[in-house]
Amino acid sequence: MAAVLDTVRALFAPDTFTVAEENPADVVAREALLDRQMGADRRKKSSEKLRRGRLPAQGLALVARDSKGHVIGTVRLWNVEAGVGRDGVPVEALLLGPLAVDSAHEGKGIGSALMRAAITEAARRGHGAILLVGDAPYYERFGFFADKTRHLMMPGPFARERFLALELKDGWLEAAAGMLAASGRKLSRPTLKRAA
Repeated sequence: MAAVLDTVRALFAPDTFTVAEENPADVVAREALLDRQMGADRRKKSSEKLRRGRLPAQGLALVARDSKGHVIGTVRLWNVEAGVGRDGVPVEALLLGPLAVDSAHEGKGIGSALMRAAITEAARRGHGAILLVGDAPYYERFGFFADKTRHLMMPGPFARERFLALELKDGWLEAAAGMLAASGRKLSRPTLKRAA
């Protein structure tokens, strides 16, 4: 019933939104949105351990903006190694998260639009799989299922039934086993020069 009401609300919603690549000016608005929607404990999650000190995957940090240009939704994907394959080589993948939409704009299809844009762009860039920790009934509609992660582990505590994956290339995770590990670009730390 809730899904039907959300669909009806979306049809009559007067606001429009656009999805675009995040830019540096979005950082404060994005972080404030995530704090409001996910709470102060969001930085303690296992997924956060894989994101800490890293930059999102190239071209895969997206925001939704309302008609006035305000950030009302966000999704980011991160480079990870999804364990190793049969050959002992790390299996490159993406970790999605967090996905958040401002509560004043829920039910307008913004989360779905962000998910579809992220999946489409990840596939266009040649990535093999996307993993996430989230609500299975929501993410299954995008093709994410727990059976693809059965031999994989998150660092730290996680709910097995919420650890989901979508293969962008058939069989990408078939032999993947082990612990997820961060990969990709690290945040650069400014170097301080001492006065002579």
